[in-house]
Amino acid sequence: MTPETPAAVAWTCPFCALLCDEFELAGERLRGSDCPRAHAALAAHGGATGQPSVDGVPADADAALAEAARRLAAWRQPLFGGLGTDVAGARALVRLAQRTGAVCDHADGASLMHGVRALQDRGQYTTTLAELRTRADLVVCVGTDGVSRHPEFFRRAGLLGDEGPARTLVFLGATAAGGLPARITVETVAGTGDGFADLRQLGALAAGARVPGADPGLAALAARLQAARYAVLVWEPARLPAHGALWAEQLNRLVVTLNARTRAASLALGGGDGASAANQVFTWLTGLPLRTRAGAAGLDHDPLRFDGARLVADGAVDGVLWISTFDPARLPPPGLPRIVLGPPAMAARAAGPGCVFLPVATPGLNAPGHLFRTDGIVVVPLVAARDDGLRGVADVVRALEAAL
Repeated sequence: MTPETPAAVAWTCPFCALLCDEFELAGERLRGSDCPRAHAALAAHGGATGQPSVDGVPADADAALAEAARRLAAWRQPLFGGLGTDVAGARALVRLAQRTGAVCDHADGASLMHGVRALQDRGQYTTTLAELRTRADLVVCVGTDGVSRHPEFFRRAGLLGDEGPARTLVFLGATAAGGLPARITVETVAGTGDGFADLRQLGALAAGARVPGADPGLAALAARLQAARYAVLVWEPARLPAHGALWAEQLNRLVVTLNARTRAASLALGGGDGASAANQVFTWLTGLPLRTRAGAAGLDHDPLRFDGARLVADGAVDGVLWISTFDPARLPPPGLPRIVLGPPAMAARAAGPGCVFLPVATPGLNAPGHLFRTDGIVVVPLVAARDDGLRGVADVVRALEAAL
């Protein structure tokens, strides 16, 4: 007999920050998109089985949870890392962090902080995917091709297909993408090769300043930005080097300059793996973003001192509670006692000496949930495509707190 093909269900993909909601999922098979990132993620989660373990030895779920609580209670300075979870999971982690005095940082904390620090210093004008799609006549990808890490971005931005208004798409300091329709005018500006210097020069030119020896491509782009009805500057925090907050601040200043005469905004492509959800939840519940420590004297935020990777390298934490529900290959730093909450596909990689592994569901795959999209203000509901009987992060974290 030929096995029956699973019925297709409407599906919102949780595996990148675009949260594309026009797909269908039939079992492990994606319909309606050739997105390589979604296909790879589904394959990584497919058919895996895993059970709780303590130091690499399979354990009963209640026993493993009790042992995790015992170890967490003994740590003097825990780090809550990874944070690959949804809104409900992040809310539960805020409570547990305040109970245990933990430092909290996302696995992508370095790139996340580029935008957070620039926002803290000078503010920013941002836009949404819907507004970009319906209003922007000029889109500038600054230092990114837009689609390497977010393959469906051009479709979500309304730049694919033959329907829609004519637009101009400019790549500054990045390789131009192909396969765009004739209604999209594609241009490439090489710039000087120094992204920060290019933004400074572009900002000065857009402000009407005289810049001796200005790059001709940047001068032409500045004029185009001034003439646009609505320009959107797209950037990608994960592509920035150390001290990328200075780069982000320069881009924000350019947008401010443009808004004195016309309309402009920025759009950061990032915040996947629950980074946006975790940062938003921690901010609205505590008043402070990630890289914050809950201590006896209250909350202490320091984006440099509480860098999770730096704390681990300096031996400043004695244990890690690691959460990664979306990417089974994203593992905690080695060499430290650790409690790992991850999908069954992570069990073989994460379990071992010094580790308590607790399998949990993945929001949008085998559990419902909510995530913030890359534009930062849109919360997208996720529906479980199947039921594997796994508990969600929020349930497990609340059980840990109750067991302390």
